[in-house]
Amino acid sequence: MDNINELQFETEPEADVHAQARENSGVRARLALQMLKQARDNMSHVIQLLEGGDSAQAINQMVSFAVQRTATDVELEQTGTRTLEGVFDGQSMVGGDGLRYNVPENYASKSKLVEGDILKLIIHPDGTHIFKQIGPIERQRLVGKLAIDPSTQEPVVVCGQDVYKVLAASVSYFKGMPGDEVVVIIPSGGGCAWAAVERIGG
Repeated sequence: MDNINELQFETEPEADVHAQARENSGVRARLALQMLKQARDNMSHVIQLLEGGDSAQAINQMVSFAVQRTATDVELEQTGTRTLEGVFDGQSMVGGDGLRYNVPENYASKSKLVEGDILKLIIHPDGTHIFKQIGPIERQRLVGKLAIDPSTQEPVVVCGQDVYKVLAASVSYFKGMPGDEVVVIIPSGGGCAWAAVERIGG
């Protein structure tokens, strides 16, 4: 740990490709899980209404779900504005359409977005992208040391045996230097490549 800023990361190109594939697969899996949970909750509510004999309310609820599903299309036709939901992967939002949308580093840093958070993206006709965090994932905090990955020259945080990538904007904001103590935030289940910086130093 004395030479933490000289930490070597020796991975073969094929290993990097496989790691990226696993990372992308994990993000897609989390998005699919969130969408399935939402659908399950919606269906459970309708079933409860029907079992309680409130068929009129159940029908209203189903109509409401249908309206919500078509609202984006209507909005796009009338205003040219499009709304998407997706999962933050540490740098970008992976949308429900399978595309990746770049999240500004300053926004991600200030909002302390964590890999797995659910975001909403509003795309205006002029191309402006506005992101909003709508579903924070459960979090945990870890303490580590700031280092530089010599292969990419990008900042990382070493927490015991684990190494997490962090946004350069976060490190710049806190004026972090290699060897500094860092408090990072990760999903409570772990298994992530990226961490959000909560603070650097005392």
